[in-house]
Amino acid sequence: MKHLLKAFILVGILFSGQTKAQTPKPKKPNIIFILADDLGYGNLTSYNKNSPIPTPNIDRLAKEGTKFTRFYSGSTVCAPSRCALMTGYHMGHAYVRGNSKAKDGTGALRAQDTTMAQRLQQNGYLTGMFGKWGLGDEETQGAPHLKGFNEFYGYLDQAHAHDYYTNRLLEIRDNKTQAVKVDTTQYTQDLIVNKALAFLKNHKEDPFFLYLPLTLPHAELKVPKELLKKFQNPDGTSKLGPEKPFKKLNNYDSQAQPHAAFAAMVSKLDGDVGKVVALVKQLGLDDNTYIFFTSDNGPHKEGGGDPVFFNSSGPLKGVKRDLYEGGIRVPLLVRAPGRVPAGKVTDQPWAFWDILPTVGQLTATPVPANIDGLSFTDALAGKTPVKKHDYLYWQFKEGELKEALTQGYWKLIRFKDEGKPEVLELYNLQNDLGEKNNLAAKNPAKVKELKALMTRAKTPSENKTFDWASVEQ
Repeated sequence: MKHLLKAFILVGILFSGQTKAQTPKPKKPNIIFILADDLGYGNLTSYNKNSPIPTPNIDRLAKEGTKFTRFYSGSTVCAPSRCALMTGYHMGHAYVRGNSKAKDGTGALRAQDTTMAQRLQQNGYLTGMFGKWGLGDEETQGAPHLKGFNEFYGYLDQAHAHDYYTNRLLEIRDNKTQAVKVDTTQYTQDLIVNKALAFLKNHKEDPFFLYLPLTLPHAELKVPKELLKKFQNPDGTSKLGPEKPFKKLNNYDSQAQPHAAFAAMVSKLDGDVGKVVALVKQLGLDDNTYIFFTSDNGPHKEGGGDPVFFNSSGPLKGVKRDLYEGGIRVPLLVRAPGRVPAGKVTDQPWAFWDILPTVGQLTATPVPANIDGLSFTDALAGKTPVKKHDYLYWQFKEGELKEALTQGYWKLIRFKDEGKPEVLELYNLQNDLGEKNNLAAKNPAKVKELKALMTRAKTPSENKTFDWASVEQ
């Protein structure tokens, strides 16, 4: 009897062990990160109800997820903002701190600069990027195939990305980033989004990271005629009122109806976001996929862009290339049913350099200990974060040097041109979101305190293209 009992126990243990061995491991969550190009804080009706451009699909992300009202880009222009996103460093420590020609390597990431995609790839993720990279051309160490992407299709260079009808794009083929021919009658936004949708279908069984740095609504202002018709009257005039045609300038083509064209581009962006979300649902990935949506910086006024007409910055002051809030505060919507609260709004301050550690924590992917970013997964879960930033810092130079630092609701902006005295502006964003009242003269102690913090926030740039020491003096 004892032997029989032991046999039953042994069988039970074996069966239990076999059951455990057969239990599938939980699948790692998928990450979709959608990055608009030069989309303003006020260009979405979820942030600006008076916007003349309906954005129902993007607004649905806010209703079904969490909306961040105080989220900041990495910089106020393209390349450095994307560097902060990919590497987790703010502009006081990043390698790429401004726009520069990637062909000569000055605007490209180095071999030692590891990206979010590389870390996810090492953690078993299939990684795809479709859109504009901006951190290294095909012959540099910053090329997408060297920075953690299994698949890529789109633009490498910012200037090339102005052209929505081109004869070539870039793609990873044979483990190398190389040019591929494109039909010049095809709108590149469609080509790029179609590649992204195919990536989703092909890798629905794998944990994936889909990075969608789309070019809309970046200048030049150009859309297919059928999309433009949505914002035209039957006689072909603009529904947005009298138009002032934009005449060809530099590498921006002419546009007879810049307001209608910009509205059509934002509407197109919204529709394509809707396609991505719909496919995620269709593929049964909804309950295991985080979708992030944001913009790389504030709204542009190039190629006929008119941020004043569209109130593209909403209640904020400034646009792209400014370090006022309108240049760096951007929308952030995060949707993940069952994981991120629906309809929640938070004003906690976070920035692009926080995305890497946040995605790292969501996916159990190791991240460097010395980066500037902090994880805001607690905020995504509707909780109060254990760790918060003491301050956030930016620097930017095209002409004069600009620096900005926020600590709580205080914000200091420093303007310095070579050989000229510095100019300091102090604002309290809690009472003055539009940065209209410079409080520097009334609060010298606070200015001194924040300026000292600003000095400690940065180190000399390793990239001599962005070494602005002579201007800072």
